[in-house]
Amino acid sequence: MRLRLGQVLPALCLCAAFPLLWYAAWPGSRGNDLDMYQHQLLELQQRLLYAEKENKKRSHELNSALDEIKHIVARRMNITKTHTGDMKWKELNFPSKLPMHLTNVYYYLPHLREYEDAIFPNVIFGQQRTGVSLVMGIPTVKREKQNYLIDTLHSLLYKLSEEQKKDCIIIIFIAEVDVEYIKRVSESVKTSFPREVQSGVLEVISPPASYYPDLSNLKKTLGDSEDRVRWRTKQNLDYSFLMLYAQPKGTFYLQLEDDIIAIPDYIESIKSFAAQQSQDWMVLEFSQLGFIGKLFKSEDLPLIVEFFLMFYKDKPIDWLIDHLLWVKVCNPEKDSTHCEKEKSKLRIRAKPSLFQHMGVYSSLAGKIQNLKDKDFRKNLLLKAHNNPPAKLDTSLRIYHQYTLEKVYKGQDCFWASAPVAGDYIRFTFLNPLEVEKYLFRSGNVEHPGDKLFNTTVEVLPADEMLIKELVDNGSKFNYPATKDGYLKIGAFENGIAEGSINRSIGRIQAIRLSVSSDSPVWAILSEVLIKTSEN
Repeated sequence: MRLRLGQVLPALCLCAAFPLLWYAAWPGSRGNDLDMYQHQLLELQQRLLYAEKENKKRSHELNSALDEIKHIVARRMNITKTHTGDMKWKELNFPSKLPMHLTNVYYYLPHLREYEDAIFPNVIFGQQRTGVSLVMGIPTVKREKQNYLIDTLHSLLYKLSEEQKKDCIIIIFIAEVDVEYIKRVSESVKTSFPREVQSGVLEVISPPASYYPDLSNLKKTLGDSEDRVRWRTKQNLDYSFLMLYAQPKGTFYLQLEDDIIAIPDYIESIKSFAAQQSQDWMVLEFSQLGFIGKLFKSEDLPLIVEFFLMFYKDKPIDWLIDHLLWVKVCNPEKDSTHCEKEKSKLRIRAKPSLFQHMGVYSSLAGKIQNLKDKDFRKNLLLKAHNNPPAKLDTSLRIYHQYTLEKVYKGQDCFWASAPVAGDYIRFTFLNPLEVEKYLFRSGNVEHPGDKLFNTTVEVLPADEMLIKELVDNGSKFNYPATKDGYLKIGAFENGIAEGSINRSIGRIQAIRLSVSSDSPVWAILSEVLIKTSEN
């Protein structure tokens, strides 16, 4: 049991007084000695009383501080859970000043000294997740003709497991100051990915208007037009802003763009490649194009951003990262071959590429950009399975060479014009089979919206007597039966139909995908798996 301070002080005083009293009672003690010790005892008592007073004061201050901390934490949690509109970074009680190693931002962007909050983003929505392995940054801006952001997000989230979603953040930086445009884009993201927004996988931020300096009188360099110089200068500022925001959130930072597609297992591939590196690398490249698919250690971002800001008016971002590597390792007294060799130790290229550029209309007005990464293997988007021999037919109108046979063999996808009620895709086995499970995946990373909607999975038993009984009396397997003897065993949900088949149904003669309502979009079947007892 702990003693209160008020109980301890008298005990201390008694202990201190006892030897003095003993001394006073000892024969031969002189009176002046007793006076001296009594004076010291009184002084000690006064000091102890003062200490007790100070202790109470400090205790009161500590309790007040703890109460304030509890209030701040509660308010932060309340804001994070209940906020539905725009949110200022400062409202979450993060420091209003930059860390010491980033204060040079004000030197490179001196106009920011007049605007206290200009380096802090408007957080449109997000759960302020931190401590993840991978943070992905996607800057997005207005385009004259077509916006690719939603398709890009579909591709990045396609096939991610729940564990992978818990260990990553995708930050969408709407690099515009038009409030209405920011609202439209953020609402589009929220509508398309409500679960990912709610869980904190997706965050959307925008910059304060005061972040950008005057870009109207930039010096033309590299033979570029005034518009191009302004475009690339702003782009450098956008990347820098996004990196500063992302830096404290995770271990690695992956720079992406808003018009790309990714292979389905890109996160696992990135982690595996990074784990293989024993050198002190600075950037791992998962695409050969521009600034797409560049992985950095978050701890290196302050240095990288500072270098970008030193020369943000002078050169494009991908050139600047190359110059930074040159500054770090190249010896001016040696030739370019030696320099490239040294830079390759800091910048390591992974092949094949994990990301492909899909946009045609550049964010630079009037620019058509048909860039493609030659090291990106499109067949990595496909998944082949050892499906049983079957005759394939469909009522859908097939688009060009994208046939059912190709998706069944895993060579390409099946693509058809918009289905209507009554359309079907049918797989009739050459010999009746015991089917254990099935998987049908619609849509793909290039066209994620082209899915099958309101479509059921049906099986036709091989037993003709059973078919007759189903037609006459309905199903006895707790599955609805169609008029032509098929059993409805499943349906597409969010573009995917998968499940197992009750063994009591016996051997199966055919599997049919039946469309029950008109679709507003075309349909892609990107993966077919029919698992039997024999394969």
